[in-house]
Amino acid sequence: MSDKHLSSQFDAELNSISTHVLEMGGLVESQLHQAVYALGNMSLESALQVEENENRINQMELSIDHEIISTIGRRQPTARDLRFLMAISRTTQNLERAGDEVARMARMVKSIIGNGTPRNLPISELRLAADLAAALLRKSLDSFARLDTQMAVSIIKADDQIDEEYNGFLRKLITYMMEDPRTISPSLDLLFLAKSIERIGDHAKNIAEQIIFIVKGEDVRHTPVDKVESVAG
Repeated sequence: MSDKHLSSQFDAELNSISTHVLEMGGLVESQLHQAVYALGNMSLESALQVEENENRINQMELSIDHEIISTIGRRQPTARDLRFLMAISRTTQNLERAGDEVARMARMVKSIIGNGTPRNLPISELRLAADLAAALLRKSLDSFARLDTQMAVSIIKADDQIDEEYNGFLRKLITYMMEDPRTISPSLDLLFLAKSIERIGDHAKNIAEQIIFIVKGEDVRHTPVDKVESVAG
């Protein structure tokens, strides 16, 4: 938080909450990179590690929620501070859901390894989409740390690219399944993976929207993309 309060303890509490959110985001990002590695290298060990760490993300969300509720109860914040805490709560929810998607990716990788996916399926393209989603998540955390609304706007715009990648990948998988029915089962695994990647991009976008809410006091969740920039400017 850039504004100072009469109570230095209040500032310390808000800074502590922000730090914990960034730690949670860092763990989700690390998990995502591990899942992408598992996908690219068909690594069962990496997929299992992602699953084992899923509970840590859930516990971090509960801990941050407790901090928020405790701070509201003690400080009864108003205006920007209350807005900040509301946005933090929404941000941790999105990070937790992104963590769920990462864990789902790990389970799909396990299924693909177990079923033996045909080599001709476009797994490499899925890795590119996953790298894009990981970069968007990292950017959303950087934007949160700086409360950078212009960076937040760029994240919201970039989410469309992940959606386009997902739609293109879906069309390609449908073609594979029509040409060779033996690819239906592994293609469905890849489809679920692609959907999780697309959803991670959505959660990064949601976090970016909360940054604009903190700084500008404007809820842009249902604002057309071409109008978001004027709100955040």
